Amino acid sequence: MRKRHLCVLLAGLTTLASAAFATASAAESDRWQVPVAVKKLDNGLTVVVSTDHSSPTVGVSVVYHVGMRLEPKNRTGFAHLFEHLMFQGTPAAPKGVFDQVISGGGGRNNGSTRPDFTNYIEVAPVSALERILWLEADRMKTLDFNPTTLKNQQDVVKEEIRVNVKNQPYGGFMWIDIGQHAFNKWENNHDGYGSFQDLENASLADVQSFHRDYYGPNNAVLGIAGDISPEEAFKLADKYFGAVAGRPTPAAPDYSEGLNTAEKRINQTDALAQVPAIAAGWKMPARGSRDQAPMAVLGSVLAGDDASRLYQSLVKRRQIALNIEPLYGLTDPWSYNGPTLYTLFAMYKPDSSADAVLAAIDEEVANIAKNGVDAATLKRVKTKMLADWYNGLEPFIDRADALAVLQTLWGDANVVNKIPTLIEGVTSADLQRVAKTYLTQANRTVIDRRPAATAPAPAAAAPAAAKN
Repeated sequence: MRKRHLCVLLAGLTTLASAAFATASAAESDRWQVPVAVKKLDNGLTVVVSTDHSSPTVGVSVVYHVGMRLEPKNRTGFAHLFEHLMFQGTPAAPKGVFDQVISGGGGRNNGSTRPDFTNYIEVAPVSALERILWLEADRMKTLDFNPTTLKNQQDVVKEEIRVNVKNQPYGGFMWIDIGQHAFNKWENNHDGYGSFQDLENASLADVQSFHRDYYGPNNAVLGIAGDISPEEAFKLADKYFGAVAGRPTPAAPDYSEGLNTAEKRINQTDALAQVPAIAAGWKMPARGSRDQAPMAVLGSVLAGDDASRLYQSLVKRRQIALNIEPLYGLTDPWSYNGPTLYTLFAMYKPDSSADAVLAAIDEEVANIAKNGVDAATLKRVKTKMLADWYNGLEPFIDRADALAVLQTLWGDANVVNKIPTLIEGVTSADLQRVAKTYLTQANRTVIDRRPAATAPAPAAAAPAAAKN
C-alpha cells in the first residue's frame, strides 16, 4: 500500500516538474484522490469514511469539538484530565474492558487533547470494528463517574506533568510557556497541561457537566478508514451511535485575537538544561484565510528540514545554533480553529546569544520579504510538503483521524484533497506578503531560556530605607 501511493505521488510530482509539457488537468489526474464519503446521522453525529481494501484492517477516530480552549476557567488542564477519564470505564464496560477488547483483538488505541479538539483513535483488524464502535458509543453515552477513578487520574496527570515537563530540560517552554505570553485571552493563554491546584480541585460535578455539554454525538465526528465500504460503515455507525441522544452544546466564547503590536521578551532559567535555548513565536493567519497556505510554505522554507534557510544559516554557516525546529502550537499548519503560533525553537551555543540568533532569523526573513524565494527552492519545499502530507495519510489510523479532524475544524473532510492544491498554488510573492505581515518584530514573542548555572545573577536588592 505504501509503495503504491508513493508511486502515484512521485508520478504526480514528476509531471509537475515537467510543467512545460504537462497540462494542469494531467497533473490533477496523477494526484492521489483520497476517497471521502460523509453522512450525518439524525442525532447530529457526522460520519466520514475512506475506503481502502489494501489491508484487512480499519482505523477509527472519534473527534470531539472541545479541547483546552474551552475547558472551564480555574480548571486548567481539565480537558486533558477528562481525556484520561474516558478510558476509565462505564457502567456497561468497567475499567480495563476498553483496552482489553482492542488490544486483545490485535489492535491499539490512544487519545490526545489539543486546543480545539480531543481525539480517540484505534486501529485493528476489520473484524473488530463492531466492538470498537460499541465501545466508543458506550462511553459517549455515559462514564463511570466515581471519586476513586477521578482521584486516580488526577494523580496520573500530575505524574505525567512531572515526567514530561517539570523534570525535563526546557520543560516544553516552546509550546507551553510561549503561548501564555503571546496571547491575550484566557482561552488561548492558559496552561493546557494544568496547574496541580486546578487539577486537584476538579470535581465529579465538573466531570459530569463536561461530558454532558461537549461529548454528545452532535459535537463529534466519527472517522473510519480502511477495509469497509461507506454503505457498510454508515450502517454500523447508525447501529451503534444512532440511539445516543444529541444534547445542547454551550456556545463558544469569542476567543479571536488580532496580531500583536509590540514584541514581548521573556527571560527564563532552567535548572536541567545544559545549553541556552530560544523560542520565537509569531501569531499565525486565521484558519481558512488566503495567508494560511503561504505561511505553511514559508515555515518550511525557513526551518522545514536540514536544507532550510535557517538551518543552513544558523547551524551550518554561522554555527551559532545546534538546531532549528518549527512548531505550530500543538498541531500542524492546518489543524487549528482559534489563534495559534508559528514558533521557532533553537538551542544555541553558550558563546552566542539570543540576540544573535534573532538577528540571523530577521536577516533571512527580511531577505525573503524583499527578494522572495527562487523557483528551485520553492519547488523543493512544495515537493517535500506534498510527500509528507500524503505519507501522513497512509496509516489507516492517521487517515481516519485526519479526516475527522478536518471535518470538525473546517466543516469539510474533503479539505484533505484540497490542501495539496493550496500548497501548489503558493507563489514567491505570497511568501513575501506573509513574511512582511506576520513575521514582524511587533508580532513576535520571544523566550530566552538559559541554564540556571550560567544565568546572570539577579541584581542585588537596594538597601531598605531606615525606619524612623
